[in-house]
Amino acid sequence: MSMRILDAGDAAFTVEFGDAIDPALLARVNALDTGIARLQAGGGLPGLIETMPTFRSLTVFFDPLQTGREALLVELAPFLADTAASAGDLGRHWRLPVCYEGELAPDLGQTAAALGIATDDVVALHAGRDYVVYMLGFLPGFPFMGDVPEALRLPRRAEPRLRVPAGSVAVANGLTAIYPWESPGGWHLLGRCPVPLFDAACPSPSLLAAGDSVRFEPVSMTEYRRLLDAATAGELDPQQWLATAAANDGGGAQ
Repeated sequence: MSMRILDAGDAAFTVEFGDAIDPALLARVNALDTGIARLQAGGGLPGLIETMPTFRSLTVFFDPLQTGREALLVELAPFLADTAASAGDLGRHWRLPVCYEGELAPDLGQTAAALGIATDDVVALHAGRDYVVYMLGFLPGFPFMGDVPEALRLPRRAEPRLRVPAGSVAVANGLTAIYPWESPGGWHLLGRCPVPLFDAACPSPSLLAAGDSVRFEPVSMTEYRRLLDAATAGELDPQQWLATAAANDGGGAQ
């Protein structure tokens, strides 16, 4: 599928790169988003308000009293032409703690039974690779991440829960996610992460961003509770789980 420019009302347009959930498409989205951020940092693109990345597209919001679609596309033309060539860079690398034990993993046993494997194998599969953050949505800071190993893929639950606890780590189809808030949800809950994913007081409220990669580090119930207590007291710095690219062991989501 070739790139398309789609109208989104009189104050936005969408650049669509494809029609699938694919790391290559995400890389093109991020390349364009990064190019826009650099232009803005240099004083360019007056009238551009913000961008919204998704799995396969980037929506650009602008003030129609200051600029318009055609003017912005002229300025963005070099980046639109170059996204395929520059689509190799992903974002930051995170290693987030997850407890896969007891009441924190209410669907672990059922998931293992449905897949015909042991619960330890479910944990090993889920924690055994890096996941790409494709996009944020559904809730503030909610990361849609892929790709889950083929052996761990299940459809959504037939009956969604009315309340999924904040921090729940879940899978559905080819994706995994962390619920940053208590909410309804229909994914399979395999564990829980004590690290807050959204803080409205921060300059960038969402901890994760599209293009980041995440690996889950299994921790004990005791360690989970210690970390949760520290987070509740405001004594937990989420940046401590930010790894460098050099520390990434290359388990990528392929």
